[in-house]
Order: sequence, then C-alpha cells, then structure tokens
Amino acid sequence: MRASSARLRRFLLAVSMAATGAAVLPAPAASADVTISPDSVLRDAAGREVTLRGFNVSGSTKLYENGLLPFRSTADAAKSAQAMRDLTGANAVRFLISWEGVQPAPDRIDHAYLDRAVAQIRAFTDRGIRVLLDYHQDLYSCHLFNSGSWYTGDGAPKWVVDAGGYPKESCGICIMWGQNMQTNAAVRGAAYDFWRNRVLSTPAGPIGVQDAYLAQAKATMAYLKQHLPQAAFESIVGLDPFNEPFDGGLDGKSGVDWEKTWLMPFYQRVRTAMDEAGWTAKPVFAEPLVFWNTGFFEQGGMTTVGRLGTRTVFNTHYYDGARMTLDPSAASDGTYDAAMNEIRQRAADLGTAPMVSEFGNKMSDGRTPWMVRAMYQAMDYGVPGKNWWTAPASGGTVLSALQWHWDVYSGRHHELMNGNPEKVQTSGDGWNDEDHSVVAADDAGNATLRLDGRVLDRLYPSAVNGETLAFAYEDLARSGYGGAGQQKAWLTVPASMPQLAALVKDRQYGILVWRSSGTDVPTELHLPNSFAPAGTAIVSDISTLNGVPPAGPIAATAETGSTTAKRLRITARDDAVHVALVVNTATGARPTETELAAARTALAAWLAQEFPAATR
Repeated sequence: MRASSARLRRFLLAVSMAATGAAVLPAPAASADVTISPDSVLRDAAGREVTLRGFNVSGSTKLYENGLLPFRSTADAAKSAQAMRDLTGANAVRFLISWEGVQPAPDRIDHAYLDRAVAQIRAFTDRGIRVLLDYHQDLYSCHLFNSGSWYTGDGAPKWVVDAGGYPKESCGICIMWGQNMQTNAAVRGAAYDFWRNRVLSTPAGPIGVQDAYLAQAKATMAYLKQHLPQAAFESIVGLDPFNEPFDGGLDGKSGVDWEKTWLMPFYQRVRTAMDEAGWTAKPVFAEPLVFWNTGFFEQGGMTTVGRLGTRTVFNTHYYDGARMTLDPSAASDGTYDAAMNEIRQRAADLGTAPMVSEFGNKMSDGRTPWMVRAMYQAMDYGVPGKNWWTAPASGGTVLSALQWHWDVYSGRHHELMNGNPEKVQTSGDGWNDEDHSVVAADDAGNATLRLDGRVLDRLYPSAVNGETLAFAYEDLARSGYGGAGQQKAWLTVPASMPQLAALVKDRQYGILVWRSSGTDVPTELHLPNSFAPAGTAIVSDISTLNGVPPAGPIAATAETGSTTAKRLRITARDDAVHVALVVNTATGARPTETELAAARTALAAWLAQEFPAATR
C-alpha cells in the first residue's frame, strides 16, 4: 500500500505540474473572448454586450457507444457544428465531457480521450461558435446502478464507486429518474461522500474523492490550453464544473445552508484549479442546488453565499417540472416570465451575469413547440408580449441560454443500458427514456430540425456595442410540429400606433433599443434564415431600408463559419440611444417608402415616450 500511495502522490504531483505549466512547454498567456464586466454582463474583447445562444452537445456523452464524448468522430462533430451554425445561427454550445472519460483509473489521465475532445471542440470554435466546457454528471455515476435497473446515471468512474462500497441502488416508486436524488440510497451516499471529500481506498492508494476530481479537472484544463490553438482557447468561455449539483443529505440543514457549507467551497477550489491551469480570465459557471427553482424538494438558489462578482456566472437550468408531471395545460404568451425574471433577479442580487445552460422539453409532448417558444420569449424579455410595447424597459436583460439538446444520433442509438445486452436503448436520446434532441439525422446523414425552425432560428442581439435597453422578438412559430398547429402573434403593437401595427401585422419582427458606446465597433444581431436580406425592412433612427445591403451603416453579412446564416451589423459611432425595428417582409405586400417613413416617425415618438431620460 505504501508503494501504491507513493505512485498516486507522484501522479497527483505530475498533474499539478502540468496544470501550472511546470515541466511543459510554455503556453500562451491566459485569455478569454468573453468575460463578466463590472456592470454584471457578459462582454467580448471589444467591450460589447454578448448574448450566448445555442445548444448542449450532447447527451450522447452519457453513452458508451460514443466513447463518453458528444460525437463518434471528428467528422460527425464538424458536420453537426456546420448544421447548427447554418440552421440556427447558434453562437455557443455547452460541450459535455465525462470525469470517467478523463480519469478511468485513479493514477491515469486518458490523453487519447482528451485529444478526441480537442478535435471535437475545434469543430465548433473553427466555425465561430464559443464553447462552455461542462463536466457532466447525472445521478453521480452509472456504476451505482445494476444491470436490471429502470434507471442509469453518468459521471464518476467505476473505481470511485467500487471504493465507495455503496448499498444496492433502488429508487422505489419513481415517476421521474431525477427522484433518485432523493430516494436512492446509493446515489445519495455517493454524492454525500463527494461533497465531504471522503478518503477512498483505491488500487493506487488512499485519496480524497473531491481531491481526485479537482486534480483531473486541472489536468484537463491545462491539456486543453496547451493543445488548442490560441484562437480556439480564447473561444472557450469558461467551465461548468458540476452539472445539476444535488446534496446527498442535508444533515438537518436547509438547501441554502448546504450551498454555503459544501457547494461554494467546492466552487472556490474549482476557481483555484482554473487559475493554476491558466484559465484565470475565464469564469466559473456555477450552478446552484438543482432543486432551487423546481418547486419540489429542498430549495436553494445561493441566497446566502454573498456576491459572486466578476469571476463566477450564476448558471442555472430551467425545466417546467409541473407540466412535465401533473399540469396538462399548454404554454402561451408570458407563461415563463416569472421563472426567468427570478433568474435575472437572482444574478443581480449576486452581482454577476446570469446563464440558463439547460432548458427544453421532450419531443413526444405535443405542447413542446409553444413551451419552448414561451421559454425563449421569456429569456428575450420578461413581460407578456401583449404588454411589451407599453413597458419595454421592464422587460429586463436578454438572457444567454443553451437549449437541451443537439444530438445528431437521435433515434439511432444502440446503447446497452447499464451494460445489459437485454436492454438496448435505440429510441430518443438513448438514455433513461428521454427524447429532447431538437435535431436528428436523415437517412443520408444530414441534420434536420425536429422542432419548428422559427422557434430555434431566432433574431437575437449577439453583440451590442454599449448597453441594451430593451429587446423583443416575435417569431410567429406554430403550436405544432412540422408546420402544423395554430399561428398567433404574442408580441402585439397597440392600436394607438397604427403605422407600426400595420407594418408588422402577420410578420416576424424584432426590435432592439440600445445606447451605443461611441466607438465604431458594430452592434450585431443574428438574422434568421427566414429573413432574406432583400426581404427585410429596417426602421431605425440610423437608417430606414427596404432590403438590407451587404455594406453600409446597416448591413447583412455572413455569420462566421457559414455561407448561409446571416448577421445584421449596425454601426453607430456616437454615444446616444438608438432603435432598430427589423421586419421580415417576405409575406404580404412589400412596404412602400411612405409606409416605412410613417413607421419611422411613429417609432421615434414611441422611443421618446418610453425612454425619455435616455433620449434627452
């Protein structure tokens, strides 16, 4: 045992040296493309407010058939990244990796696994898509579950579970797999040990389980920094170190007490590991107790941990637990305003930027198209669309958000659940009967959207030079799948502004109000594929256009890494408040110059009325 302990200490020392840059080739200076500014928003290197929108790639990381990575090959990753950029205009992904994949033995880092991860990450960064690295776990580890179980997990390696000696797993009467966090003694015991850094007896010697996790995470970050090109490394926005943390046992305390006592010290250790690995400029994307906004079980939400500041993002998930279980109602205009406003306010109270790194609903639910639409609406602005025009400033910040999830293998899996050849998972996500992927591959291997493109390919302010004062978007997405169902506008212009109401009637449109910073760096919005530049009208104090040219103060140009996706670039070189109304005029009669001029006059009057102090 002494020899094994010495070997383990040498391994951990080597990990530490690699993470701090010792005994390795000099690495580029730590850098980041996105940071948290003192005003608690995400900003890019040019100082622009950034909105991150995209997807999680992917739940396939939970599957052994994929080698515990999102994709089976670099070619699949590249094809998927290209489709995502072209079909949705996504500018960010949450890229899942596995602790088990990185550290299959207590004294070994699998560098071949990390090399495959590097190649897959580059498939996205090479196309202008930023990456949030996510150490994913669900129910701690699949190795807690027996071959005949109804459920499974992912995350911790087998050697960790073997050393823990946990009881036989059993969820009891569970409607949803997540109930294992509350009723499965094996799952709860393993989580309890992780937060308390239980010392495990392993084949390589005794080691604290949390110590082992942090050592391999530091090694991973150092390896990525050394093996990614500088531009790709800069495109990694940060680390989500623990997906959906759950307590495993509160010891008679409350959820917020647990966060303060166990979760925040873990994040502080992660912060140290990031700094030592050369990730100093990148924030921790810290998740609260998973149950904080579900309405079920113990509550958390980081209300007692103090201010997080500019090196930690308040990173949360949102799922409609009520509609996923007992509530049969459909979603509509304003359904999720309260939930998203709670996220906005919690981040503000913590003195940092918010992120919604998971949201969505299963594809087998007929209500999903409008549920997801309503979630996006509430993340764009936090008041019902019917009220937005009369209270735009109350809509709140535009939330960065990454939908769960993007799995090009959806419905084509072949996963042995808990290693059982009698339980081969092929349908949906191939995991715990979930089916959330918004994409699938057709018989030719091409990625096709499973959810209305109008829900997923959205107008959003990807980079605002200055300060966003208000934003809203009307997508006109239908309530069903495949173009079926009802079409109804939620963002409606009051009858008191007939010129604007007539222009946007039965049309997709968005509106941005912002104060520019006085520099000539452009403000950019992703322009959905349904908005052809020639069929897009712009009504703005900067210029009014009946069709958007490829150059000028307002121009439509290609998104980085795509020949089909477009972005709208608006250049305002002054320090002033501006407004831009962006209308898809592909439907209906093309607006006349007289109609656009009348809309511009009405828009200017509205701006002066709703933002009087800002426009003086």
